[in-house]
Amino acid sequence: MTQVKTGDTVGIHYTGTLLDGTKFDSSEGRDPLEFEVGSGQIIPGLDEALPGMSVGDKKTVEVPCAEAYGPINPQMRQAVPREGIPDDVPLDIGIQLNVQTPEGQAMQVMVVAVDEATVTIDANHPLAGQDLKFDIELMSIS
Repeated sequence: MTQVKTGDTVGIHYTGTLLDGTKFDSSEGRDPLEFEVGSGQIIPGLDEALPGMSVGDKKTVEVPCAEAYGPINPQMRQAVPREGIPDDVPLDIGIQLNVQTPEGQAMQVMVVAVDEATVTIDANHPLAGQDLKFDIELMSIS
C-alpha cells in the first residue's frame, strides 16, 4: 500500500481542537484539505505527522505551540492612539480588524484592550501560544 512521503500531494479530513477540547477548525462538510507534504503550506507539527500514513489511516496528533503558530510575541502587541482611528471602526475587545503596515502590507489584528486614549491591537495569530490537537484521516495521495 502506498505511503505518504515528502513531496506528495495529500488530501486530509481533520478536526483541530485546543487541549481542553474546544474545536477551532474542521474540514467537516467541506472537501478534504489538499497540500504538498513538506512544502510549509501547513503547520510543521501536522506536516511531520503525515509521512508513513496510507489512505484510510486515522491519527490523533498533538502539536506543541512551537510546532504550530509559535509562542505569543509581546512585540506583536501595540497601543495606538485612539484619535488616529476613524469613528466608524468598531473597537470591541476581540474584534478582528484589517490594517495596513507602513510598508503597505495588509495585516489582520485583534483588539485586545481599549481605554480613553489608546486601542491595543495584537497581530499574533489567534492560536499563538496554544498547544493543539488534530484528529486526521488521510483521504488521498497523489
